[in-house]
Amino acid sequence: MYARKLVVFIAQAITVGLALAFLLTLFWPGLLRREAPSVEVRESAELAALPAGGPVSYAGAVDRAAPAVVNINTAKVVTVKPNPLFKDPIFQKFFGQGQNSPRQRVERSLGSGVIFSDQGYILTNHHVIGGADAIQVFLRDGRSATAKVIGGDPETDLAVLKIDLKNLPAITLGKSERVRVGDVVLAIGNPFGVGQTVTMGIVSATGRSALGINTFENFIQTDAAINPGNSGGALVDAHGNLIGINTVIFSQTGGSVGIGFAIPTSLAKGVMEQIIEHGRPLRGWLGIEAQMLTPELLEAFGLKKGTEGLVITALYRDGPAHKAGVEPGDILVAIDGKKIVDAREVLLVISNHKPGEHVRLDLIREGKPFSVNAVAAERPTPKPRADRG
Repeated sequence: MYARKLVVFIAQAITVGLALAFLLTLFWPGLLRREAPSVEVRESAELAALPAGGPVSYAGAVDRAAPAVVNINTAKVVTVKPNPLFKDPIFQKFFGQGQNSPRQRVERSLGSGVIFSDQGYILTNHHVIGGADAIQVFLRDGRSATAKVIGGDPETDLAVLKIDLKNLPAITLGKSERVRVGDVVLAIGNPFGVGQTVTMGIVSATGRSALGINTFENFIQTDAAINPGNSGGALVDAHGNLIGINTVIFSQTGGSVGIGFAIPTSLAKGVMEQIIEHGRPLRGWLGIEAQMLTPELLEAFGLKKGTEGLVITALYRDGPAHKAGVEPGDILVAIDGKKIVDAREVLLVISNHKPGEHVRLDLIREGKPFSVNAVAAERPTPKPRADRG
């Protein structure tokens, strides 16, 4: 009897428990459920609004820019000296003296250029036309003309040509200072002389300098294929606006390996305007050479640790800085109030002054600060760099 009552009690307890669990699950579903840990996910509204992909074709950009990109053929007469063997009397006895006279031959090279204005001004690389005796320009529409050299600048590797043709297509300039790494770019030129060619890539870097290519460097780096013959051609954005002049490639084989450099239009435009106006770029010059301060130099000059500046290592006698009272061993800390910590920066800041302008130099000598005002002279014309093909 007792066992029967116990079984009935247990059955009733189980029934009540199941009923209670049912009611709790029905009215408070989260009470008996173990919640998972909360994870916060942030989604950019701007990213969600971007299109799914880029344009299917860049033909519109090419149609806009390519007519203003020209092929340049140059010819140079080279005198070949005879082999010293030809001067030997025995050799002349058998082969005559005709082999002993110098001979001339014509060297031809190819490059590219960009029409900047419908007046016929073309911008290209200095190394493309350097030393040429004849320059022929070929347009995309089939026309050609003999070009005249207006002027060149070996220090930026830029040159300006002029042709006399009507209805010339001129390139549209873009804002090279707004170019960002990752922007799509197109290189248009005449690689290997095969004819006008377009390659595509992105901007790999901006503001490249200290490469030892030119004196004044501020390159746009791209992986768009640039090969011999592309020099002087156009680097344009995805809308066909010019952002650079293709100049040189980094390669151990002579072919493109995806590292090319272009001179930005912000630099090229200013050089071109000065060449057209003056026949050459006018840059300031003070006649100083300087090097960065090292911990050893700071100790040698008795300067405080952390002092920023450059030590003047050499002066051109009777140059502007020498006349202003600067001496070797002076510490240059600022130019026109701007702190200077890099020797290349000195070159750029001074060259931005026009000849005749005053340049204020803040210096330290024997631990005492002082300032001088130097009158900038015109920067001497450098020796031409070797052609790069």
